[in-house]
Amino acid sequence: MQHFQGTKDYIATRELMMAVNAAITLERPLLIKGEPGTGKTMLAFEVARAMGKKLHTWHIKSTTKAQQGLYEYDAISRLRDSQLGDERVKDVANYIKKGALWQAFESEEQAIVLIDEIDKADIEFPNDLLQELDRMEFYCYELQKTIKAKQRPVIFITSNNEKELPDAFLRRCFFHYIRFPEMETMQEIVDVHFPNLEQKLLDEAMRLFYGLREVKGLKKKPSTSELIDWVRLLMVGKIGLEGLKKVDLRKELPPFIGALLKSEQDLERLERIQSRYN
Repeated sequence: MQHFQGTKDYIATRELMMAVNAAITLERPLLIKGEPGTGKTMLAFEVARAMGKKLHTWHIKSTTKAQQGLYEYDAISRLRDSQLGDERVKDVANYIKKGALWQAFESEEQAIVLIDEIDKADIEFPNDLLQELDRMEFYCYELQKTIKAKQRPVIFITSNNEKELPDAFLRRCFFHYIRFPEMETMQEIVDVHFPNLEQKLLDEAMRLFYGLREVKGLKKKPSTSELIDWVRLLMVGKIGLEGLKKVDLRKELPPFIGALLKSEQDLERLERIQSRYN
């Protein structure tokens, strides 16, 4: 059995690697939660790449139905083609679009499925998938046959905690919460993207970044992805060590603040705090 040990492009903590491997061993979906920007979605991509497995992605929206992960039957196209005398109408399979789970089920080799942001859908959405995730099969009424998984896929499910997930669904998952990286882990992450970045400059960037995250009352704290964007702008804008060292968050905004804070409320919050010191 293959074990996930992280990749050169994805810094995974020991706890996260253990969670991935535990879910694979137990043959249960891995439910991943954590702050936006902590790498929940990218985890499935990196596991698939590390293990050499095909990835099937299913990005959930507020209008998504569980059936769409299995298949969709295009009755309208079939009706139109029948009116035009198209020979394709004789085979209903021509009008069935296979979803991510069907594609993974019919794979000869074990595949990986990412169900991304499951909490965006209706509250009943997770319960509608219970049987399919348990039995690894479903019935296609149009073809009048049961689709069974040839190889049980590894399933990753991400959630941003926008809605509580049903208990029955949670019982069937292995759960892991990706905590926001500590400074040491974050330095490793930044090093992946900017291997030649001067350490002292990185230290100052991290001081300001974590200082911003500690500001009380922020609606959205800057995340890992914001830090990467900000460091890239610092390099392009040629903001050197001295330019960062003189920044005091109690009195002024860092350069390119728009890469770190994404709402006027958070900017106003920071400016109100600074007004006390100026």
